[in-house]
Amino acid sequence: MIRPIFIFIFFFFYTLESGASSILIPMDADGQENHLKAYGITYWVLQKQQKVQWLLNYRGGSFLLPDGETIRKECQIRGVSFEILSDGQAQGILEGISSPSQNQEAVILEKAPKIAVYSPKGNQPWDDAVTMVLTFAEIPYVTVYDEEVLDDKLAIYDWLHLHHEDFTGQYGKFYGAYRTAPWYIEQKKEAEALAAKLGYSKVSDQKNAVAQKIRNYVIGGGFMFAMCSATDSFDIALASEGVDICEPMFDGDPSTPNYQSQLDYKKTFAFSNFTLERSPLKYEFSSIDMTSKRGNVPKESDYFSLMDFSAKWDPVPTMLCQNHTALVKGFMGQTTAFTREEVKPTVLVLGENKINGEARYVHGIKGKGFFTFYGGHDPEDYQHRVGDPKTELELHPNSPGYRLILNNVLFPAARKKKQKT
Repeated sequence: MIRPIFIFIFFFFYTLESGASSILIPMDADGQENHLKAYGITYWVLQKQQKVQWLLNYRGGSFLLPDGETIRKECQIRGVSFEILSDGQAQGILEGISSPSQNQEAVILEKAPKIAVYSPKGNQPWDDAVTMVLTFAEIPYVTVYDEEVLDDKLAIYDWLHLHHEDFTGQYGKFYGAYRTAPWYIEQKKEAEALAAKLGYSKVSDQKNAVAQKIRNYVIGGGFMFAMCSATDSFDIALASEGVDICEPMFDGDPSTPNYQSQLDYKKTFAFSNFTLERSPLKYEFSSIDMTSKRGNVPKESDYFSLMDFSAKWDPVPTMLCQNHTALVKGFMGQTTAFTREEVKPTVLVLGENKINGEARYVHGIKGKGFFTFYGGHDPEDYQHRVGDPKTELELHPNSPGYRLILNNVLFPAARKKKQKT
């Protein structure tokens, strides 16, 4: 005869197990061991055609996943903290989030976005912060470059990252310091050979054609993310379409006289009224960048603050700002930050150093698509220089600066809602 106490214990544990219908991936400072790999888990679940809820402003932007033994095991393998919730617990969280008194929202993520990284084929994953964090988070991506872009291959991707490219044809403005370096000479030779292969007499013309294709990709509904010099050089290329802004050492012929006055700012994505740097000896593209204007920002106090948006009314910028801290450590790059007054009024500033008049992280709409520009080279390498060793993300699994990149990776997965402001 089975005693009543054993029946009670059986049904108690059965009820606990059957009620555990959701997995919460907490994203607050105390609840998550590995924030970066948590995004990879979320992407992995989406790849399995399962929907995820992104709980904006709830415990640092947590994720609510369907429960399953394989998901639990994957979290354990990757070192991602998780909590098992009963039906009632999950519903209670969602009801609390839906309250008008809470600046929170639950956004449904529906599919794993197909990711492309625009980068030279020879680059290693650690040459770029985005490829580094995608690799660390175990999120798959495809590398594309000029041939694929000009051959209209971007349309098959949902999200495009621009590596630290120079779209102006000035070879990264490295001429002043590195024009005799073997790597600079070789890269210039390779770029010229590729331009000739693609039917262009000058690298600057070819890069401008690539910028125009990327522009059309975004207007058609694509999501574009760029960091460092790919941000301002992209807009400069758009503004200077049909105008030669390159000096002879870059393209073999003189620049257009008085080319500054011929820039068309209506063509750009994010910036306006900027002044180009004419000297080929200066490691700078234009007045957009704040690097040389940061004399009063010491490393120890170099932080930027994330803006606070309404999760229910403005879920897009809220998604892009999800983090376990509102203050993010600053970091340098060829393009470190953006001059605040040269950011177009139609573009949202998501992160700023207000004291120094810097926009660090901006987002906007272009046609049917979206773009995000993020200043700096590597969120965990304050002043990255040519030849420096790569960042080991195993030492920075909770990096707030890298989280901003991964917010953008998941952004295209969200079920679209019309923005209200």
